[in-house]
Amino acid sequence: MANFNPGKYVREVRQEMSKVTWPTRQETIVTTIMVLIMTSLLSVFFLGVDQVLGRLVQLVLDIG
Repeated sequence: MANFNPGKYVREVRQEMSKVTWPTRQETIVTTIMVLIMTSLLSVFFLGVDQVLGRLVQLVLDIG
């Protein structure tokens, strides 16, 4: 590690953090609601796929 300067590091971190654009409260709420809706829809979809595949496997096992 070549010449690590903690002071310079802290200054650079502060400089980069000042460039960050933080979301507003409204953006955070809307994004959170969208994530909850999408995860709910996907969980229902995968539940359906799991049920169909489970019944197909059971059908194949019952034949044998």
